[in-house]
Amino acid sequence: MEQKMLDCAVVGGGPAGLSAAVNLHQRGKSVRVLGAAPGFLEKAERVDNYLGLPGLSGGEMLRAFAGHAAQLGIRPEPGRVANILPMGDHFMLNFSGDILEARTVVLACGVAKAKPVEGETEFLGRGVSYCATCDGMLYRGKAVLVWGLSPEAAGEANFLASIGCRVRFVAAKRPETLDAAIEFLPGSLQGVGGGMKLEWARVAGQQHAADGVFILRAAIAPDTLLPGLSLANGFVTVNRSMATNLPGVFAAGDVTGAPLQVAKAVGEGLIAGLSAADYLSASGV
Repeated sequence: MEQKMLDCAVVGGGPAGLSAAVNLHQRGKSVRVLGAAPGFLEKAERVDNYLGLPGLSGGEMLRAFAGHAAQLGIRPEPGRVANILPMGDHFMLNFSGDILEARTVVLACGVAKAKPVEGETEFLGRGVSYCATCDGMLYRGKAVLVWGLSPEAAGEANFLASIGCRVRFVAAKRPETLDAAIEFLPGSLQGVGGGMKLEWARVAGQQHAADGVFILRAAIAPDTLLPGLSLANGFVTVNRSMATNLPGVFAAGDVTGAPLQVAKAVGEGLIAGLSAADYLSASGV
């Protein structure tokens, strides 16, 4: 079944993403929220600096935000956006293996705290991938290593095994949903290397031969998610309308930098949503 072109895809279901989605909906625009809320606010025992709602825990606050959005039919969809591709007048997003199309994008994906491992950047596209469903067929019959840092990682490893890849799975603990036939390596990925293409991966001090490595983090750095995006000190650069350097792309919340506070995220989400709606209206949508 062909999917309808969205007016806006919001990447991230935290305060900034939900705020953007609610305001886009209020302006009559079609919107989907891709990905659950980051876990940082959920773990906060008490939030006292959000005007009018003192004393709530982070979880209570998130549930209040989600309940508001749900009343409008907006529910964050579990999964992970692996990459975003500009297509001229719209964008294509790989969302957990499904391809979605949207006229605008709001990045509200929080802070990607993980630093690249040794060789990751150099071998991106030459053996390193962030999406098994995107690139898996390139490694059919070959040895691959999956570093599972996201809830969906075991499922993606199982998919790779099902299409004929020889899979090793790396994580702190073996997931219950991981196929029993997949070899498990306890630990973390420390580096990758090779010549013209990737040849090996190092785990817990040991080097393993590998044709491909899939690094499946819960969050991906914004400029990796969307190449060409302008960053400063690791944060997305925006103007007062929350517009990025890429037409049709807006950003809000922690992804734009300090202060990393709920009130800022909600306010920036509102501005990003309204700016995306204005951009769409100016385009005749």
